[in-house]
Amino acid sequence: MKKTFKMTHPKIKGPRLVEAIKYEVKKYVKRERGKTLPPGADFWDFDCRYGVDEASAEIIHLSAINKSISLAEAEQLESFYLEILAKPGYRTQKPKEEQQVTVGDGVFQSEVEEESKTHP
Repeated sequence: MKKTFKMTHPKIKGPRLVEAIKYEVKKYVKRERGKTLPPGADFWDFDCRYGVDEASAEIIHLSAINKSISLAEAEQLESFYLEILAKPGYRTQKPKEEQQVTVGDGVFQSEVEEESKTHP
């Protein structure tokens, strides 16, 4: 979705128009997430951009879209540009960190060391 939303309308009041825009964005994201994933993909990821116009649009996170729309309302902008592009996302493994645990007499050992002792 690449769209410039107008924040003024002759018949619709501002707050209702903002709610309608937020609902349209939510509906689009839900529709995109419902599509079948390509082979090997784990989830749908979204590239989002927001700005006063297309040239000045900056990258934002998906969760910041509603805040950005509310900000446009607070600044009383006449219009703003919003771009949401779906792409397949792939999960990466988190590195296993050594965690410290307390053993009976208050000495700390890592869980990795304990596991290596129990499993030869």
